[in-house]
Amino acid sequence: MKRILGLVCASALCVLMVGCAAGGNGTVALPDTHDAQTVLTDTVGSSVLPEKKTVFESAAPQAAAPAAEGAETSSSPSVNDDYISPLVTLRADPYLYKHEGRYYFTGSYPEYDRIELTTADSVNGIAAAVPKEIWHMDASFGQKYVWAPELHYVMGQWVIYFAYSQTGLWDIRCCALRCTGDDPMHDEWEYMGVMKKAVGDSFSFSSGMSLDMTVFENNGKWYAIWAQKPSASNLYLAELADPFTLATEPILLTQPEYSWEMVRERVNEGPAVLKHAGKIFVSFSAAATGFEYCMGLLEIDACDDPMVIENWTKYPEPVFQTDESLKIYGPGHNCFVEGDNGEPLCILHFRDYKDITGDSLLDFNRHAHVMKITFDKDGTPQFRIDPEDLYNSQFTDHNK
Repeated sequence: MKRILGLVCASALCVLMVGCAAGGNGTVALPDTHDAQTVLTDTVGSSVLPEKKTVFESAAPQAAAPAAEGAETSSSPSVNDDYISPLVTLRADPYLYKHEGRYYFTGSYPEYDRIELTTADSVNGIAAAVPKEIWHMDASFGQKYVWAPELHYVMGQWVIYFAYSQTGLWDIRCCALRCTGDDPMHDEWEYMGVMKKAVGDSFSFSSGMSLDMTVFENNGKWYAIWAQKPSASNLYLAELADPFTLATEPILLTQPEYSWEMVRERVNEGPAVLKHAGKIFVSFSAAATGFEYCMGLLEIDACDDPMVIENWTKYPEPVFQTDESLKIYGPGHNCFVEGDNGEPLCILHFRDYKDITGDSLLDFNRHAHVMKITFDKDGTPQFRIDPEDLYNSQFTDHNK
């Protein structure tokens, strides 16, 4: 099959309505999910990303899905230059979600044994808000592996996707919680177990560890992207039948192939989704979790079928990585969210020091930072942090 080299930006939720049929003039309404999908505008950045290349073949059969018609819309939001960064300390794998004008934040708790939610009516409000524990693993298990929770409103339901294991690191799986009501902060949450695979799928969530699931909607269909490790940690993509069940067998979306993706560990993980100017970008994190951790990018035209691997492209170089001059070490596992004024933001974690004693996974000092996203003249997202936007808040330990 054709090999593709390209770009994609993984995990979450800034969205644009797009026209997908040639010459189509109809407008496609967003699904009635209120999932904080965002209309973004073209702003120009000065950084130049590496030349695009083309991706690689699927590891499983490809399922085709028809594209819908639509018309692109845009707006011209003002930009808030005063976001707190770090926004939340001691929270790796940060996930900030906007729903009907309100923000919800979660991330990996340092003891890896629970899931908390924080809410506020502004991005900066998250920094001062008090977290609420909504789920705790069974305390009788000695090993604690509760990683990377993400809150989504999917097909009319509040869902949290996260990685969880009761028996050990290599048995970690993509799992889900379901809110029993409409208020994620006050209604009860129900553990739904490991994600369910499609009929005939013998691979998903069963071969090696699986983690870091995110979901997105495009042209009336919902899709899941997650990391799974049969040997290396690769990213896989499948369509969803419901919030807890796959509708199709997965395709292999990206696997470590460049040197920067294989420093100490062969890793592609932490996908996040950004929609802009008729394209879907998926960012992902690569390499081991020390200073070598960095971000890669994938891209697809929003009118194309995501389940056809040849439609994707991947950048051959990282789009964001360690910058010692700014005390940014091991940036990655990000999400995308609409800011207070409608502008696109990237929430990501990194440390402010390089040297780590012991296993980097057990070093909790990764903090959730805010990065403002701009776009070049071709609509490609630009990842960079202004030094003036860094370390402009006190480090408050939300774990105590």
